[in-house]
Amino acid sequence: MKNITLAIEDDVLDKARIAAAERKTTVNAMVREFLTEIASRGDRRERARRELVELMRTSKGRLAPDYRFDREETHER
Repeated sequence: MKNITLAIEDDVLDKARIAAAERKTTVNAMVREFLTEIASRGDRRERARRELVELMRTSKGRLAPDYRFDREETHER
């Protein structure tokens, strides 16, 4: 694990310390959690994209190439 130095305004750090104490954690842990979240967003987005493509590929629902949306049919009861 690497260490970093972070410059932050005093009032922001004071509020962050209060927030960390309320959560029974540390500012360091909160920053680490935030950075982990940011770093993993791309991974989650790519996984969701792959899952969507797989769902489209395996879906049983198919529309004919000449399918036209029919408003009346959609609202039939």
